[in-house]
Amino acid sequence: MRLTTKGRFAVTAMIDLALRENSGPVALAAISQRQQISLSYLEQLFGKLRRHQLVESTRGPGGGYSLGRRSDEITVADIIVAVDEPIDATGCGGKENCMGDDTGRCITHDLWTALNNKMIEYLDSVTLRKLVDDQLAKGVTVEEAPIKRAISTTPVVKPIRITAPNSVFALGNALSK
Repeated sequence: MRLTTKGRFAVTAMIDLALRENSGPVALAAISQRQQISLSYLEQLFGKLRRHQLVESTRGPGGGYSLGRRSDEITVADIIVAVDEPIDATGCGGKENCMGDDTGRCITHDLWTALNNKMIEYLDSVTLRKLVDDQLAKGVTVEEAPIKRAISTTPVVKPIRITAPNSVFALGNALSK
């Protein structure tokens, strides 16, 4: 049994998002760059997270994603289940046909089922807020969001007027005069 990259990346991206939740919507491109996760893969994961109402999207300039609920209301189990990550240590996927359809369960099926229950119980007890607090306690710094200005601080340069003819015909007319 192993948690695949889908679950690990989803939890990592959600921690990154939660660290910056007070700065407004976070662009997936920024998460992609910071966490070195493919942007197209993040888009797939965040589509699933949005459908489970764990994140909300904002369109347009300055848009991105923000948490759909408070970080202390989102658990690791919520995130993993949202991205369709199986949490299963059994060899049969819980179907109780470990030894084949005719033979039934293996002799360790109950052991692995109990492990599944413990894993789900543990992952359901860990909130996104706790993971963020752990990162902040380790000294992770969150950069300040750049101030978005509607008015540019650079002076407006007037465009250069071009008086050259814009076609061969105009050039011919200008030369014939």
